[in-house]
Amino acid sequence: MKRLAFHFDPISPFAYLAFERLPQALEGCSYLVDYKPVLFAGLLQHHRHKGPAEIEPKRAWTFRHVAWLAHRQGTLLQTPASHPFNPLPLLRLALACAPAGGLPNRRVVEALFRHVWQGGGAPVDDAGRLAALTAALAPVRDPADAEVKAELRALTDAAIAAGVFGVPTVEVDGRQFWGLDALPMLAAYLQGDPWFDGPQWAAAGVAPPGVGRRPS
Repeated sequence: MKRLAFHFDPISPFAYLAFERLPQALEGCSYLVDYKPVLFAGLLQHHRHKGPAEIEPKRAWTFRHVAWLAHRQGTLLQTPASHPFNPLPLLRLALACAPAGGLPNRRVVEALFRHVWQGGGAPVDDAGRLAALTAALAPVRDPADAEVKAELRALTDAAIAAGVFGVPTVEVDGRQFWGLDALPMLAAYLQGDPWFDGPQWAAAGVAPPGVGRRPS
């Protein structure tokens, strides 16, 4: 049985769609999942990269694309009232639902994702909605506790140190599979596709150097 680390931030519609699709995509595989909340903005800052919602033409395409992907996989997707939003309260709530040093279970992560992406277009940070979500999840720790905040920073830092640059990223056996569209590749690995045992995995990840961007 393989142990997977599913790095996520509920701000990402691709992470939401991958979360919903994961059981079907990996049907027949033997695995356990550790759901690891990370701050996507922290990954972007470290790698000096803008998120798709921060580039207006890319933003428009992203939401058209995820609407199509949700339609194709049969997943309800309702864009929240504003995006991007501050995901820190949700990420900290996820960790607060587990004992110190623990991780949220799938039920908790599902509730967070659906709060954002099945909320009928309501604001994610609406005080009443957040209070109702917190009451429903009944965290065992205070989400605002310094220990919870430190755990989220540590998980984000660990993901960066491992080379994670975006969400969703699934890590298994030291290999990383990024994005909703990588789920078939992940399934092939778990099913023992011999491609992963040969030189192709390492060789394909070393692109020959090309033209570099000159500083302005």
